[in-house]
Amino acid sequence: MGETRVHDMIVVGGGPGGYTAALYAARAGLDTLVLEKLSAGGQMALTEEIDNYPGYEDGIDGFTLAEKMQRQAERFGAQTAYAQVERMELTAAPKALETSEGTFYARTVVLATGANPRELGLAGEEALVGRGVAYCAACDGMRYKGKTVAVVGGGNSAAGDALLLSRIAERVVLVHRRDQLRATKIYHEPLIQAENVEFRWNSTVTELLHEEKLTGIRLRDVQTGAESVLPCDGLFISVGRKPATELVKGQLELDAGGYVTADETTRTNLPGVYAVGDVRTKPLRQVVTAVADGAMAVHMAEEYLAGGA
Repeated sequence: MGETRVHDMIVVGGGPGGYTAALYAARAGLDTLVLEKLSAGGQMALTEEIDNYPGYEDGIDGFTLAEKMQRQAERFGAQTAYAQVERMELTAAPKALETSEGTFYARTVVLATGANPRELGLAGEEALVGRGVAYCAACDGMRYKGKTVAVVGGGNSAAGDALLLSRIAERVVLVHRRDQLRATKIYHEPLIQAENVEFRWNSTVTELLHEEKLTGIRLRDVQTGAESVLPCDGLFISVGRKPATELVKGQLELDAGGYVTADETTRTNLPGVYAVGDVRTKPLRQVVTAVADGAMAVHMAEEYLAGGA
């Protein structure tokens, strides 16, 4: 039997943070492997139009941008294996990643598994994504310029989305199941002062009304049980995200929301393990911040591999 191959770096997840890490690592001469279960891009690949990523003055769809990132990384020697990671031994030396396609070994690991938006779980929700239902105001808000939109949620994400949309849409209705926001106080005054923002307190969304596209939502008052219909062109669901960290629980330190505890250096509590993009604790989850994380992770990994950390 031949000697087991040990990669300098394995990147788990082929989103923008993952393929940026692969690009930087491969250009630095590191033997780099990306493990991706489906296709490049992660959540980005599901975005029809990205207007806030520099360099594309006319915008670009997420799937195409993802393919470009993958090809760029592979041009410098990064490799991709399509495999479902089933188990990780991140304290081992070398680190071992058991997958549907066998076990891979690496000196460093970059975790780029992302986070998925929490859904309301309503009938038709998945089918209406891109046709009235959205989870990212910064990504999809401009599609509703001059229209009526609803935002569901009461935390910082929902409040921030409502504020952003108030500068784009004609009317914004913030729907929350309680009688006041959970968002930090800094959001309250700007929302109250925004003339085109209104609130539906003590309300939940019980039904998505639609033909080919969303036409409105049915609301239920949690105190009285009364139902009403809110006609709208778009529904932004901001009820939290689910970080993909199941495989690292018990190995990596996680915050209260389940995200990997890692600062701007992307270093985790385990030497040689880095967290990039939406999976790590951070105030802003966007393509551009994930890309920055990928570059930083390789910088820190190079120091580690050189014995400097």
